[in-house]
Amino acid sequence: MTIEEIESQFDSEWVLVGDPRTNEALEILGGKVLHHSKDRDEVYRRAVALRPRRCAVLYTGEIPEDTAVVL
Repeated sequence: MTIEEIESQFDSEWVLVGDPRTNEALEILGGKVLHHSKDRDEVYRRAVALRPRRCAVLYTGEIPEDTAVVL
């Protein structure tokens, strides 16, 4: 799936993407959706259970202004 398809189909959800396609800046362009949920911890537990060789976790909604993001 493309990132546009993922964002439209899984609005405001956490998405585990297997074999993500990225650009030079490592921004996700697409990949295979392995799991999705409104619950971030559920997605991380699924990633641990599946043990994908390469993966990324995305949030497809708007991050609230009062939220800290650590990279």
